[in-house]
Amino acid sequence: MRVRRGPNSHELSEWSVQVLLEGDFETCFAKGDNSKILPTDTMKNTVYSLARSSRAECIEEFGKELIDFLLARNPQVSAAEVAIVQAPWNHLHFGGKPHATTFVEGGGERQTAQIEIKRDGEFFITAGFGDLVILKTAGSAFEGYLKDSLTTLPETRDRLFGTALQANWKYSSPKLDFSSARTKAREALLAAFAAHDSKSVQHTLYAMAEQALAAVPEIREIKLIMPNKHCLLVDLSKFGQDNPNEIFVPTDEPHGQIEARICRE
Repeated sequence: MRVRRGPNSHELSEWSVQVLLEGDFETCFAKGDNSKILPTDTMKNTVYSLARSSRAECIEEFGKELIDFLLARNPQVSAAEVAIVQAPWNHLHFGGKPHATTFVEGGGERQTAQIEIKRDGEFFITAGFGDLVILKTAGSAFEGYLKDSLTTLPETRDRLFGTALQANWKYSSPKLDFSSARTKAREALLAAFAAHDSKSVQHTLYAMAEQALAAVPEIREIKLIMPNKHCLLVDLSKFGQDNPNEIFVPTDEPHGQIEARICRE
């Protein structure tokens, strides 16, 4: 956790960092020779020390800095991978204003990044987010699906559509404004979810991916995972009441797990 102490307000960041190293480690496994092992304790301290001097404003940039630092000091390492999860913290608001030094956790959504850089310069940078629970109360239907003797689900032209969105996209360049790209991709995904006339989760998933690719040219492919968080219409007829699509019971299980990876041609 890092606090940036400005003159008028503080900024708070919480990052969980995983470091994986690949390289010339055969002798430590086969012969018990520890001379090339970088201890976990050293990697932990490296994260803290670099966080103190780093000016990185986003998890992607910090991951790149960390890998450059480790590769420079460890010739036995041929590639390093850093995965970072950012927990959301926001300024507490009261009286219509944000409090400068008090924060509230921002919900279940987690920002993620995975950076892998090899000594020969090859790179893989994946960004995204997970556990963003979203729901729309209009513009969602499910009709015309395959039916057989075991099908009991009724068709609907007006249902609640909820999901816990997980999105991950790969960049085609290691040098770009990652914060801006992340913001554009997230906004494009959510705008498409809200506006799309959905015929199914799959239909909307593809529309969301298309809009994200259009918004951020540096994204070369994107994977979306959208478990279907069902809200089932409650039968109130036994109480002599109608239910004009207003009262539902949320249920987690069973649910459909819809996912796809969409790439540029």
